[in-house]
Amino acid sequence: MTSASTPQGLARFDDLEESAALAVLHEVCASTAWARRLLAGRPYTTAGDLYAAADAATSALTAADLDEAMAGHPPIGRPRTGDPASTREQSGMASASDRLKAEMVELNLAYQEKFGHVFLICATGRTGEQMRDAARERLGNTPERERETVRTELGRINRIRLARLVEADRQPRPL
Repeated sequence: MTSASTPQGLARFDDLEESAALAVLHEVCASTAWARRLLAGRPYTTAGDLYAAADAATSALTAADLDEAMAGHPPIGRPRTGDPASTREQSGMASASDRLKAEMVELNLAYQEKFGHVFLICATGRTGEQMRDAARERLGNTPERERETVRTELGRINRIRLARLVEADRQPRPL
């Protein structure tokens, strides 16, 4: 049961059947372990409680869990067709020049070759140039440092997506 001060979107999430809630959380983060940790914490009284649980779950991800989470993200500059979240989040690349888009493809490939996974960045609010510059800079990271950078970026993405869920004034919708 939720209190009268619980945001409506959060109350609806808390009231979802387990399988539906798991599906909603999986849209936020592709890590099953992350989603199950958040599911186990229901009900959440405040958005802050949910965000704190999300942060703790992100921190607790194993290397395999983090790989699973990253696999749910398309490369920067190539949002998944029919995926409004990745299209919205990567909107900074939509107006990028063809040259910048081609450069981002090359950087994505170099990054994937070096680190073995997609270049993950919280793209919301960033321009194509900012994402390119971040990819260039992060290519200089050690694998260990980059893994922690990825964890931080994933946490930012998850918080933005959870905020959309909490602030929803209708049934949970695709994030």
